[in-house]
Amino acid sequence: MSAEFQHREAMTIPARYGKAVRLQKGEAVQVINLHGTQVVDCWAYNAEDVSEYMCMEATRVWNQRLNPKVGDSFITSQRHPILTLVADTSPGVHDTFMAACDARRYELLGCTEPHRNCHDNLFEGMSELGVTLPHGNLASFNIFMNIQVQPDGITLKTLPVVTKPGDYIVLRAEMDCFVAFSACPQDIVSIQGQGDNTPRDAELRILTSGFPQVQLKGAWVPA
Repeated sequence: MSAEFQHREAMTIPARYGKAVRLQKGEAVQVINLHGTQVVDCWAYNAEDVSEYMCMEATRVWNQRLNPKVGDSFITSQRHPILTLVADTSPGVHDTFMAACDARRYELLGCTEPHRNCHDNLFEGMSELGVTLPHGNLASFNIFMNIQVQPDGITLKTLPVVTKPGDYIVLRAEMDCFVAFSACPQDIVSIQGQGDNTPRDAELRILTSGFPQVQLKGAWVPA
């Protein structure tokens, strides 16, 4: 699997927990769906100013797509590219719409005890790198998450992951940045693959070379 990619570090994202990494401009991170069933939430921040963050709203405007394809970039709150999707062996089903789960989400789902959640995982992962975020961010890039726009063009349908074991994406850093991930703890709504609602581990690799080099595209402007 991706033997041609040179990496300087590999790590597991334990099921229900989060990890964050620091990338230098030009490096990349590979996100591997080890079991083919796991949703992985993702956020990114400018390493020089964490008040600038990867913004799903600005990303959709830049690419003119609901969800990214290989060659598309993720855009910050200051309208700068921060990550570019340079490889994807999955069916290409990802999500930029659904808010990351948080403690309140699980209260609304009927949980009466604390439940691990992606939003807390974001803060925990960044804290392990010694980074304190100025505010929360529910607008994650939900890797491998299967949210379908219905024929009426306005309704969304939540479905389980459709990847297979070993599927991966590769995100290239367009600036020095922190990238945080959460192996989503959701076990009530049926989003994890095969419908068994069981969160599972995923894997990260920080890549230094060997990954595809796609050209950075500019912002969309009307013809």
